[in-house]
Amino acid sequence: MGTMNAMKLHDTAAIRVWIVDDDESIRWVLEKSLSRDGMLVDSFPGAAELLDALQDATAETLPDVMISDIRMPGLDGLELMDRVHAAKPELPVIIITAHSDLDAAVASFKGGAFEYLPKPFDVDAVASLVRRAAQKRVVTPELKPMEPRAAIIGEAPAMQDVFRAIGRLSQSQITVLITGESGTGKELIARALHVNSPRANKPFLAINTAAIPKDLLESEFFGHERGAFTGAAMQRKGRFEQADGGSLFLDEIGDMPADLQTRLLRVLQDGQFYRVGGVSPISVDVRIVAATHQDLDRAVQEGRFREDLYHRLNVIRIRIPPLRERSEDIPLLLRHFLDAAARELKTESKQLLPEVLDVLKRYEWHGNVRQLENTCRWLTVMAPGQDVHLADLPPELRGKPAAAELPPAALVSPVAAPAAAAAPEAPALLPVPASIPVSSDWHEALRHWAQARFAEGRDDLLGDASPVFERTLIEVALDACKGQRQEAARRLGWGRNTLTRKIKELGIED
Repeated sequence: MGTMNAMKLHDTAAIRVWIVDDDESIRWVLEKSLSRDGMLVDSFPGAAELLDALQDATAETLPDVMISDIRMPGLDGLELMDRVHAAKPELPVIIITAHSDLDAAVASFKGGAFEYLPKPFDVDAVASLVRRAAQKRVVTPELKPMEPRAAIIGEAPAMQDVFRAIGRLSQSQITVLITGESGTGKELIARALHVNSPRANKPFLAINTAAIPKDLLESEFFGHERGAFTGAAMQRKGRFEQADGGSLFLDEIGDMPADLQTRLLRVLQDGQFYRVGGVSPISVDVRIVAATHQDLDRAVQEGRFREDLYHRLNVIRIRIPPLRERSEDIPLLLRHFLDAAARELKTESKQLLPEVLDVLKRYEWHGNVRQLENTCRWLTVMAPGQDVHLADLPPELRGKPAAAELPPAALVSPVAAPAAAAAPEAPALLPVPASIPVSSDWHEALRHWAQARFAEGRDDLLGDASPVFERTLIEVALDACKGQRQEAARRLGWGRNTLTRKIKELGIED
């Protein structure tokens, strides 16, 4: 047994990790976590110290993996990664940052990063990530200068997943399907995919299949020959020809008529098509980025969308979260759009009073970012003063309660009962008496339960109630946040490590 443990420790200890971060607390946490996992760890407060160590390192002391912050005094993490890869191109680099945005994610992956990890991250998951990185050798692609892009703002974990996906796809030409509610910014994401791809200097064309009459769609897509139909006075190239070498964004693909779905499928399969009225095939090289707000899986099941076309489009899927799932981004978006509206209208930017910002942060925003942007334009024009007061808000935003303001359902309501029943050993809380409506205050229901237990002479009430209470909140939070632990932890008021520990303790399955 001792020999086996020694062998296991030796295999793990073969992984040598270098950490560079100007934040001493981050270095300390990573050192402790990775060392506890049996790895050899060296840390550096800055890029200069790491480069000096790299120059003096021998074959035995060279790192297997490097972890680097982006923003550091002097040489930043991206420049450091560029220099390290110039000397050691096979060295995997994990980039971490507290200032995460699309540019940083794309630049990290273009520079050859193994992974891009926004802070705060799950410390327990870093060791697993390091082990995977140590098994892989990274080849650094040519780092192209960043192209200009439209503003895509987001610090929420759900948006970091989007940024990471765009970064990973920056050197790819694979077909992408973007899903998300109307107004979430699907075309912005499509443009970002194009701008950060090898096709960036070629055309990017967008076509909304729901906004064009059905009888004109085929000509819009594939063009037509002169005299092909009444009014076709001259030959016209369609969007596929116009986008040759570049990217074609097909918005609201779920609304495409069945006959056009068939033609699109043939183009995706063969790379060829015929103009309307044409007899000669035309070959094009176009990257397709499609988008929809519909549930295409259901559309396929109901026969409204071709299954083979769905699988052709759904190679890589990026889900854009609705604004209600990224409420922490609302102040950033408000500031951005208020400043943009002021520049557009050549006026001074409006300032939101704290109570106004609080209302807008808790508003549900069914129209998502587009509705928020339009609201900022409305306020810039209609608010009489420099400061925006509650009375200045559009009528539909005034006094409308957000979902968070509604009274919480009782923990012991029939709605919550199945969650508690899912754990055989977890005691059920008090069933709601018939006299207590489900919408009543859950505190009162809990009081009834406690009184009944004391009347029965029961002990350890907290031991019975606390696990069910925590389990219910965790399960609801994970469901509301689509399983994203970091966001669920934030909404619960915990750190992610605390949530991970509670999930293990309570035996909750994701």
